[in-house]
Amino acid sequence: MATELQLPDSMPCHNRQVNATSSPSPDRLRADDQILDHAEENKAALAQLTLLPGHAHSGVLSEQDSQACGSTNLHSENHSDNSDSGNSKAPVGDPLLGDCELSRQIGAQLKLLPMNDQIRELQTIIRDKTASRGDFMFSADRLIRLVVEEGLNQLPYKECMVTTPTGHKYDGVKFEKGNCGVSIMRSGEAMEQGLRDCCRSIRIGKILIQSDEETQRAKVYYAKFPPDIYRRKVLLMYPILSTGNTVIEAVKVLIEHGVQPSVIILLSLFSTPHGAKSIIQEFPEITILTTEVHPVAPTHFGQKYFGTD
Repeated sequence: MATELQLPDSMPCHNRQVNATSSPSPDRLRADDQILDHAEENKAALAQLTLLPGHAHSGVLSEQDSQACGSTNLHSENHSDNSDSGNSKAPVGDPLLGDCELSRQIGAQLKLLPMNDQIRELQTIIRDKTASRGDFMFSADRLIRLVVEEGLNQLPYKECMVTTPTGHKYDGVKFEKGNCGVSIMRSGEAMEQGLRDCCRSIRIGKILIQSDEETQRAKVYYAKFPPDIYRRKVLLMYPILSTGNTVIEAVKVLIEHGVQPSVIILLSLFSTPHGAKSIIQEFPEITILTTEVHPVAPTHFGQKYFGTD
């Protein structure tokens, strides 16, 4: 029997490195535990802590970390991604806005990978302007793989029984048929190999969207999908969500081909609050999976990954 896609009530309450000394053990942490959010002039607000299925949260914010939640450093990054920044400029956002407040504003459809030191290191290398292209690509591919693996956990499975080499029966699960990937060119193509490494025979469609130089609007130039995409669940791949306009146009194209937003899972590496909020306001049923929500996204990603920076 198919496993229903369960959407949590809210996303994890923070997405930054935690103080291990103040974290409860994973076996004591439950989904209904409440934590204290001190962002925005230490105004206490209780937030529901929700974990992604199959993961233990890395910890709960200490009082000192809670005060720093959302007070991010708004350093400038000079590069731009041609495919997502042409429509309009994303507002920087409130630097004091914590992830707990963000989850209340955006909704449960936004999911973040549980933060740990490994993910934090990969994010740091990708953002470091002094990192070599080899280190950048290696770190990007590792982070993409983690996001793809979690995205596959959101797809439906069904129960099955297999026979082991010793003749015993084993009750297991397997993917339900009817999944596909769609990459938004060009930066979305960087995520295709990570998906194929996990699902070697999966079908992958493509969408090319660029900004018109005169009108500054996103325009669809090319779209090619499996002919039965309207019956499939879609993993939409786009690593950087800046304004969100490119993704919105891509989802509109998928809807024109019969795909419902409720079966679309958007896989990304970095997102701005404005980008995530714009997408979910336009399509409330879509699911967004990312590793970080930050007012400044590394929009140089596509250029550096493909060596055109």
